[in-house]
Amino acid sequence: MATTDIFMPALSSTMTEGKIVEWLKQPGDKVARGESVLVVESDKADMDVESFQDGYLAAVLMPAGSTAPVGETIGLIVETEAEIADAQAKAPSAPAAAPAPAPAPTPAAVQAPAPTPAPSPAPVAAPAPSAPVVNDGRIVASPRAKKLASQMGVDLATVRGSGPHGRIQAEDVQQASGQPISVPRVAEGSAPAATGQPEAASAAPASPAGNSFGRPGETVAFNTLQGAVNKNMEASLAVPCFRVGYTITTDKLDAFYKQVKPKGVTMTALLAKAVAVTLARHPQVNAATTAAGMAYPADVNVAVAVAMEDGGLITPVLRNADRTDLYEMSRQWGDLVKRSRSKQLQPEEYSTGTFTLSNLGMFGVDRFDAILPPGTGAILAVAASRPTVVAGKDGSIAVKRQMQVNLTADHRVIYGADGAAFLKDLAQLIETRPESLAL
Repeated sequence: MATTDIFMPALSSTMTEGKIVEWLKQPGDKVARGESVLVVESDKADMDVESFQDGYLAAVLMPAGSTAPVGETIGLIVETEAEIADAQAKAPSAPAAAPAPAPAPTPAAVQAPAPTPAPSPAPVAAPAPSAPVVNDGRIVASPRAKKLASQMGVDLATVRGSGPHGRIQAEDVQQASGQPISVPRVAEGSAPAATGQPEAASAAPASPAGNSFGRPGETVAFNTLQGAVNKNMEASLAVPCFRVGYTITTDKLDAFYKQVKPKGVTMTALLAKAVAVTLARHPQVNAATTAAGMAYPADVNVAVAVAMEDGGLITPVLRNADRTDLYEMSRQWGDLVKRSRSKQLQPEEYSTGTFTLSNLGMFGVDRFDAILPPGTGAILAVAASRPTVVAGKDGSIAVKRQMQVNLTADHRVIYGADGAAFLKDLAQLIETRPESLAL
């Protein structure tokens, strides 16, 4: 009897274990080489696991909801239908999956007003939604989509899926119910809108959108993404960091943003572009510590922190940001945010950053320090742009918009003078010639 093991795959370089979200095939189902068999939640994304051969799924050794270390056998595939029974007889018994906690009841009498939607970037071409995938009468949908459908009273059979192979995502359920689609809060709040107030400030919630808080008296287990973030933050404690701040006047940046915003340019793209162009002139700040010494990446890849709806953070990466056209970068950012929301980013799209940007300006934050992500040399924390009374060199008084930026850097590879020089050049670019970012 020819039996092939299905192993828990390593979906990223940092992944040590994975959680089985859903089996797309059931024991006895025929599978084709390259066909998706199950969905695994890694440290940052949900990814389909494909079969490496034609045959039949004989046994599921780890049910949905189970967690297994990388390399452990989680299922069996046989070549012929006649071999299924023998494989099942020899397979170890599958452990029972932990029951999912019951969803918190949603009050029907109180409805929060829908937030004012932020202006959308230029549309990004995306595959059209397809009919929901059905396996043996079972509709394939993400766990969060199923939970939302139950809460909103949506029949999944009527929902068209936008995920891989027509898999129903959470936003598909929200769209089918007529509810506004919630998007991870991203760095969009440093520039003022036409009213002179920080952009998106009126739409910003009292607490970051998407955090999975428990009810009073509850203890909520960390999900896979939160656990990965926790490990990274603990690892950062071993890095000798220093922090240096700078105040940047944003009047010219704000004026330029008003010009390019109707063309689909986002403030995230503007900030990332400014940071990347400056990093290209300061390779030391783009470097990182490795076991062999100081590593100088060939590219400038700016990762931008995004708060996920299920809790935790992810850092989609704008690759070659110093050489990418500003308008193209805005389109790329819109696509990255959309796919990060449905946890469909590929590992190289969130793990290849050489420098990180974290922006809490949309919440009106005056200043903050960011924690250095492992594997990089520096992270820049960007606060809100605010009207400030400023004294000129000649003693005159004026009101200008200013924002505070704070750099957290690994002192093993970046020294204080390196960080200060980088911030000085970044400020000069933003304050004097932001229009050059579109050239």
